[in-house]
Amino acid sequence: MRCPFCTSEESKVVDSRDSESGDAIRRRRECLTCERRYTTYERIEEVPLVVVKSDGREELFRREKVLNGLLRACEKRGIPLERLERTVDDIENDLRRVTGRPVTSRMVGERALRHLRDIDKVAYIRFASVYRQFEDIEEFQQELARLELAGTEPLPGEQPLPGIDAGEVNVDDTIFTTPHAR
Repeated sequence: MRCPFCTSEESKVVDSRDSESGDAIRRRRECLTCERRYTTYERIEEVPLVVVKSDGREELFRREKVLNGLLRACEKRGIPLERLERTVDDIENDLRRVTGRPVTSRMVGERALRHLRDIDKVAYIRFASVYRQFEDIEEFQQELARLELAGTEPLPGEQPLPGIDAGEVNVDDTIFTTPHAR
């Protein structure tokens, strides 16, 4: 750390404490050359979260993009904004813990679906219809059957329910093939 007064690189830390906001450490330093004191702040540098899109492009994770998708799905459902903001926090924190492989847009969407399933079933279906690009009523019915039976298809790495093929859902002796099993 270079002294702002004499540019000497020799200093000692006189006092350390958390900043008022708790996101940094405030340090009082004393220059060993000119003996003047100054304050520095130490913060954790966040590594940007990069999302690989389905076409291979990469873009930075944008919280507002995920939140807008959740807001559209939850429109007129009476779900508090704070709950959706916490959901985005959970999704982002979960994605930051992914190691050894790139974060994909599919991972973001599946995590949003998992949270919406627990928040509001109608919002879940709205989000799923856009995210999974339903093209006809059968795909809606398949998703509803999956929602009733298993909640949703398992995320990558999760195990499907016993006795249920990941590509099929059996409801009242009618087998529906899930959209991703095409």
